[in-house]
Amino acid sequence: MLALVSTGLLLACQPRTTRRTAADDPRPTVLTTFTVLADMARNVAGERLQVRSIVKPGAEIHGYEPTPSDLEQASGADLVVENGLGLERWADRFINATGNAPRLTLSEGMTPLLIEGDAYSGKPNPHAWMSPKRAMVYVDQLVSGFSELDPDGAAEYRRNGEAYKQQLRQLDQELRSELDALPPQHRLLVSCEGAFSYLAHDYGLEEAYLWPVNAESQVTPKRMAQLISTVRQRQVPAIFCESTVSDKAQRQVAEAAGARFGGTFFVDSLSGEDGPASSLLELQRHNVKLILTGLSAQEPKP
Repeated sequence: MLALVSTGLLLACQPRTTRRTAADDPRPTVLTTFTVLADMARNVAGERLQVRSIVKPGAEIHGYEPTPSDLEQASGADLVVENGLGLERWADRFINATGNAPRLTLSEGMTPLLIEGDAYSGKPNPHAWMSPKRAMVYVDQLVSGFSELDPDGAAEYRRNGEAYKQQLRQLDQELRSELDALPPQHRLLVSCEGAFSYLAHDYGLEEAYLWPVNAESQVTPKRMAQLISTVRQRQVPAIFCESTVSDKAQRQVAEAAGARFGGTFFVDSLSGEDGPASSLLELQRHNVKLILTGLSAQEPKP
């Protein structure tokens, strides 16, 4: 009995451990809003920081609702990394609930492309990471933010950032060479969400879509009719949709316009580790492979 009481007193007197004790993981904690940014952050952080994504693979980012476990996870965060440009409309509320954790906005200072011809007209398109050139700006922001968070690791962050930017430069050349091979008459990229504006702008493509951003993904008869007409008139061989939304409406567009459904893009989320888009680099390669396969056809489906 005395032994049990003594043990209980010892346990009661021990300090409560937190998620970031030396026995657990003493490194500074970086939370990113979604998986694509987590991948980029890990490439810059190396082993000096622990990086986690708030939104899990496969989840939609635009209208995400943080869970109690998200808030608990964020309570010990040393830095929250967000995209900005209106993508994470829930971020302010989330960060306020965490006690105003420091935040790093990767698109800060960037001149965005603006959405045209829709209810969102004039607002920035948030999907800047979809162009390797713009993604390099994100890397510079990560290097700067991590160096401020952990000054002792600044040299390592610079090295990691430059190595990652070199991979993005190689990807830029790769995508440019491949997309230049598309026939001039088949350079219209049709997706569910207008998420390819930066890729289209930087690689000489045109873009059409069912809705501008997934936060406003209701398919109206007018939108569908307009897209069917565009696909039919332009003789687009294949059209696509993104992994985080239903492709039902886009398949209806394909059938009505005489095009093929060319497959599923990854944009707002990576796939799982064993999937086709386990990193930003592989995400881009997967998407461009679908584009080349779908749009290189000389004639659309009868």
